[in-house]
Amino acid sequence: MTNYMDIAGLFAGLGLLLAGGSILVRGASDLAKSLGVSSLVIGLTVVAFGTSAPELAVNLLASYDGNTDISFGNIIGSNIANIGLILGLAALIKPLTISSAIITREIPMMVLASVVVLILASDQVLKMSPNGFDRSDGLIFLMVFSVFMYYTVSEVFRNRNQDSLITQAEASSGQRQVKKTLISLVYTLVGLVLLIAGGKISVSNATNLAQSLGIPQVIIALTVVAIGTSLPELITSLIATWKGQTDLAIGNVVGSNIFNLLLINGVSASYKTIPLPTSGGFFDLYVMIFLSVLLLMICITDQKRIVRWEGGLLLGLYLAYSVIRVTWL
Repeated sequence: MTNYMDIAGLFAGLGLLLAGGSILVRGASDLAKSLGVSSLVIGLTVVAFGTSAPELAVNLLASYDGNTDISFGNIIGSNIANIGLILGLAALIKPLTISSAIITREIPMMVLASVVVLILASDQVLKMSPNGFDRSDGLIFLMVFSVFMYYTVSEVFRNRNQDSLITQAEASSGQRQVKKTLISLVYTLVGLVLLIAGGKISVSNATNLAQSLGIPQVIIALTVVAIGTSLPELITSLIATWKGQTDLAIGNVVGSNIFNLLLINGVSASYKTIPLPTSGGFFDLYVMIFLSVLLLMICITDQKRIVRWEGGLLLGLYLAYSVIRVTWL
């Protein structure tokens, strides 16, 4: 009986995610136009933060309960799923045209953040102590995140009229009505609320199902929880891709990965030390960095697009990682 209730709850959560993703894409796109800000910027900030909220909620709850394996697996697993699963599926739906700003600024920042996470996790080498993220690491993550946000926001608004990397919304340049902006903001907020609620319900019920099958906590975190908390990014990016908002789709994924590594990891580690899993922890970090670098290389080639076969490659690598992680490590 419990399993049936968990399955029903899982589908209810997915329904909220679908509705929230559709509303969020509409609201964020309209908000970008009404403010004269590109969809890329909205994806990298407002949408990325909103769709990362489930990861933050799960991590804080896991840290409070002492389930640190879930904290680690949720962050790293979500980032791997964002690149392999989400961008892979999105590119299979429609080839993704990459903005130059993402290639020159955001993806390199994501790669840099991933490398910083790997270095700070290597405490046996740096401090002769167990590998993981302690409070000092968390503060470093938060400082780097603050620099990233300051640079991103100030660069956009300082050079919005001159920067050829940022596309303006020409149609609204002289018609930025306050009423339209407020309506777009309400849509965006409603979409975020539905996404967060849907993510929470989906993860809770999916985790109950996994635990009933006797799956170890770290595997649950890297698969069920990570995919569950990435469902907002998945739904948002797929809907954005379907509607032709590829900047929003890609900016959402890249921005979410940066938020996960620096903000959420920083807050979680500052609250309670997150040890690196002794079984496969470094493997997870290496896979995350590999996919991040591969994404950068893919974006540089083929006229700055992620075409379908490249999407299939990303998806195949993600599935291979999942099989290896569950069965061998």
